[in-house]
Amino acid sequence: MKYEWFIARRYLMSRQSGSFISLNTFFSIGGVVIGVAALIFVMSMMNGFESELRTRILGVTSHVTVFPRFEESLLNPEAAMADLEMIDGVLAAAPFIYYKAAVTSNTMGDGIVVRGVEPDLENAVTGLGDKIIVGDFDLTPNENGEGGIVVGKNLAASLDVVPGDPMWLFSLKGEKLKAGAQPKVKRFVVRAIFETGMYEYDAGMAYISIPDAASLFKINGVTGIHLKTADFFNADEIARQINLTHSDRFDAVDWKQMHRNLFSWMQLEKIGMFIALSLIIGVAAFNIISTLVMIVMEKRHEIGILKTMGSVPASISRIFMSIGLVVGILGCLLGWLLGYFLCWLQIRFEIVSLPPEIYFISSLPVEIRLLDFMLVGAAAVLLCFLATIYPARKAAGLSVVRVLRH
Repeated sequence: MKYEWFIARRYLMSRQSGSFISLNTFFSIGGVVIGVAALIFVMSMMNGFESELRTRILGVTSHVTVFPRFEESLLNPEAAMADLEMIDGVLAAAPFIYYKAAVTSNTMGDGIVVRGVEPDLENAVTGLGDKIIVGDFDLTPNENGEGGIVVGKNLAASLDVVPGDPMWLFSLKGEKLKAGAQPKVKRFVVRAIFETGMYEYDAGMAYISIPDAASLFKINGVTGIHLKTADFFNADEIARQINLTHSDRFDAVDWKQMHRNLFSWMQLEKIGMFIALSLIIGVAAFNIISTLVMIVMEKRHEIGILKTMGSVPASISRIFMSIGLVVGILGCLLGWLLGYFLCWLQIRFEIVSLPPEIYFISSLPVEIRLLDFMLVGAAAVLLCFLATIYPARKAAGLSVVRVLRH
């Protein structure tokens, strides 16, 4: 054992006349523990919110969306789907028509986004059928020729409709905007109600069949094609590959680019929280500085004796740097344990609940990631090490003559 570490350990565990110093060291470690645990828990919480949001967005949209590059619509969607499904990593494809319309029930009206889909193909890509809470995902026309429509939970509540009720869609697509222009109107029957947990979708989106959408919006073909990939984190690579190999036909956009503003904001918020909560560790680092300065003042006679015995300033510096590193490493390890325990408590018992009528989840989501533990630990140890520089230099610069004279 090197003598620097031996002396540093004795200074940390001093009991002879430095009980206050030992207590102060305990509080220094406690500050690091609280800072690390707080950072771990908050970053895990942000991870949980991001994962929940991503899951719910991908529940109603695709990993990659493909549009025609030079045309308004894809006139031969079957051939385009066959080409796209040949790409490595693409699991399923589904055509869709996308446009805005006005909607009314027997009592209320609103403006919504309408998607024309094929239920089986759409369910294979987005899993929309799993979000149905009432009714069946069936869009086929009834005996009167009225097509089926599936609406979001909040939209159904605002229009006061349930499965079996009639609804009317109004479209001005293809109509000349002039006085007396008549929108195209089509009657539908509510077949099902879905819930994604995302208010934007549940309150402003409806699904009809592709033939009904093509007739209502006067579209030949389809607006685009939804793709499901084997790994949604790799969706940007597949979109890039489509844009490179089919640049004359398609324009592909992955889900991350489609919702870039939202996820960029969440990432920026996570970085901001990391910086803000790192100030807790910064306060603990200042406490370490005061602790080491007090040790230097109390142990100046011992430092003078060490120097007379031949210890060089670098060795004296290493003694106090070792003390700071011990505080940082112990605080980091204990903070990891405390942070993990808090995350486990929330995951296991859902102690912090959220009002589901306001948020799209009933409890605070938490997702533990090893990288966050590594980043927080590295930041804590680095701050604690930086806090040792001034006291260590002060101890190394003590004059032997002055110390022994007094």
